[in-house]
Amino acid sequence: MSSAASCAAFMISAPASGQGKTTVTAALARLHRDADRRVRVFKCGPDFLDPMILEQASGAPVCQLDLFMVGDAECRRLLHEAACEADLILVEGVMGLFDGEPSAADLAVRFGLPVLAVIDASAMAQTFGAMVQGLATYRTELHLAAVLANRVGSARHAAMLEASVPTDVQWLGALPRDAEAALPERHLGLVQASEVDDIDARIARSAAALPPGANWLPPPVRFDPPMASEPLARLLQGTRIAVARDAAFGFIYPANLAWLRDMGAEPCFFSPLHDADLPACEALWLPGGYPELHLQALADNRSMIAAIREHHQAGKPILAECGGMLYALDELDDGQGRRVPLAGLLPGVATMQPRLAALGLQQASMPKGILRGHTFHYSKLETPVAATWQAVRPDGRPGEGIYRQGALTATYMHLYFASAPRAVAEIFGR
Repeated sequence: MSSAASCAAFMISAPASGQGKTTVTAALARLHRDADRRVRVFKCGPDFLDPMILEQASGAPVCQLDLFMVGDAECRRLLHEAACEADLILVEGVMGLFDGEPSAADLAVRFGLPVLAVIDASAMAQTFGAMVQGLATYRTELHLAAVLANRVGSARHAAMLEASVPTDVQWLGALPRDAEAALPERHLGLVQASEVDDIDARIARSAAALPPGANWLPPPVRFDPPMASEPLARLLQGTRIAVARDAAFGFIYPANLAWLRDMGAEPCFFSPLHDADLPACEALWLPGGYPELHLQALADNRSMIAAIREHHQAGKPILAECGGMLYALDELDDGQGRRVPLAGLLPGVATMQPRLAALGLQQASMPKGILRGHTFHYSKLETPVAATWQAVRPDGRPGEGIYRQGALTATYMHLYFASAPRAVAEIFGR
């Protein structure tokens, strides 16, 4: 059995969304990477977009940590594995520090992570200190170790903020307002890193703007090894799985790709936007993304749609998640009067909505296990097909449907494969 590993580690959190957590986490990752430290970054909660930025900054894949979706044991394994090879672990929180169940604070307490609070101070002065005091004392078992002020207007402004901070919380300094370093956004959150031409320059600019105090390292955190368990059979041995990956389909957890390889599968990538045919494969995965932004190009690639239909008609497995499910429908309506025909594997149409249609963690009881994931979408589905399984939210309220149409499994849920290995192996045909 492996032994415990120790490594400098902390969580970057905030009192709310929109405070600049991702920008600061990326800047810190680049700062320490440029200092020749081996940096591993994690993202708290289900998120695809922030990890793309953080991977660009750190130079290593960014996995999720979530006590519900990923589970305590897998979070423990991932952190221990990172601590064995890194000099520093950064964990970006989700929403506000105490928001959600489980929250970023729950994760920090569970694994003994000190917290760096990032606070947008653009519209406050001494109240900054009251906010720090509240974050530090709201839960006694949480250690708020340090604070960094973001979007600060001047040196005088920074001095007022610093003077307000309680003496038992370390002041790391202030970041100025800087529109050129800001990360662009769209309706699902940040724009994908691959779509931002100057992403590396933005990260470097943010890292250069960090105050000297940001080069802070707390005492090492001890990460216990995972509990001994029976090795899982390579349930997908020899299965070649074609994975859609391009500007329209990019919502892929690195942990899911790693899991497929651990199960003996061979992921291979293709583009529904640009390729004329599928690669040779036994199964197909259409992950989430932004098909609504590429409607005409997807619809016009009739040779790819024909290849996917042929795969489906041959009875070969397909997993279509969220944006992938939209692509698998008869039609997709952009919500502005334009409707285009797509793959036609699942009868029905989805229509884009002006507001968020669903958000949150989910789980579904499948024949081979309880499969967990999350949902986050701006479209509404109309289909005559009844859901084969119904997901539920952690509080028991109904969640998304999971549809079976031949060997197609389609759902708005973004699945976390390791939560139910045998269920996922069955979806992919084993």
